[in-house]
Amino acid sequence: MTRALESTGYKIYVQDALEELGRFLEERKYSKIFFLVDRHTAEHCLPLIQKALPELTEFDVIEIEPGEENKNIDFCIGIWKMLLDFGADRKSLLINLGGGVVCDMGSFAAATYKRGIDFVQVPTSLLAQVDAAVGGKTGIDMDQVKNCIGTFTQPKAVFIETEFLKTLDNRQLIAGYAEMLKHGLIADKSYFIYLQSIDIKSINTELIYKSLLIKNEVVISDPSEQNLRKTLNFGHTIGHALESYFLESTTPLLHGEALAIGMICEAFLSKQLNGLAEEELVQICNCIKAKFPMIPLSAGADLALIHYMQNDKKNEAGKIGFALINQIGSCDYDQYASPEEIKNSLEFYRNLIRA
Repeated sequence: MTRALESTGYKIYVQDALEELGRFLEERKYSKIFFLVDRHTAEHCLPLIQKALPELTEFDVIEIEPGEENKNIDFCIGIWKMLLDFGADRKSLLINLGGGVVCDMGSFAAATYKRGIDFVQVPTSLLAQVDAAVGGKTGIDMDQVKNCIGTFTQPKAVFIETEFLKTLDNRQLIAGYAEMLKHGLIADKSYFIYLQSIDIKSINTELIYKSLLIKNEVVISDPSEQNLRKTLNFGHTIGHALESYFLESTTPLLHGEALAIGMICEAFLSKQLNGLAEEELVQICNCIKAKFPMIPLSAGADLALIHYMQNDKKNEAGKIGFALINQIGSCDYDQYASPEEIKNSLEFYRNLIRA
């Protein structure tokens, strides 16, 4: 039986997703269909769609390189040029088949090509299924600043097929798990507590659906991030800065890995600035330290990280903006921290991983 969530003008299918994709394509009668993939999803995921939808034979494939370092204007231009070369018109459809990079950049390319063509999301990573593919944010990075170029443009539908999760390694699963923990931390304490007890490999449709319920409710109430939707950014001000910083290294962090560190630092700021109890700070830190790799971070990185934060989208009047929790399951937005307070949070993280 089909299971779907109603979002802001489109549906999120979380059961029988590929069958629903077939029905969607049959009903819409697009002039041309394009799949945007990366090297991994071309090899492991596109064949699953072809097996599920054998009647789908007329389409073109645009392939990009995987990795956040490629989510930029140069690769986006490549997508636009391929659409032009393949004769994409305004009645065409772009199917974004991939993780967060494919979903973010593909939707931005579609939203801006010929002033906008339809696109749908078929997220293949856990992170994209519980977060990146839902909510209508499109974007690319510039000068290592995350998602600083983009739009709010809603997909025509989102199709979440958990079979794709079998193609992921443990590192990718853990990265998506970070966003699920965040959903519990900002909105549902019992969900956060339950998530601590599970084996990452046991994540299933029910848990993905629970995370989607939380995110979708927030997005519906505030589609363009004027107020409540800002709470979804818990952990992201510092997390995005870390992701940008490590892009320049030989070992870039996945978004969820950077988010995990960001949540530790921002939980510390939540205690210092927003009333989070000490025992809940300890609970959050213990959970994240047990589940995620704790990446060494030198004090010499602090100035570069703060520089990235100063370009964050959540800032106002030169102040660095945060979403900070006041207790597990409740979050406030439009919170601000000084560079010195941010440095203290980074030092707290360093002390935590030394312990």
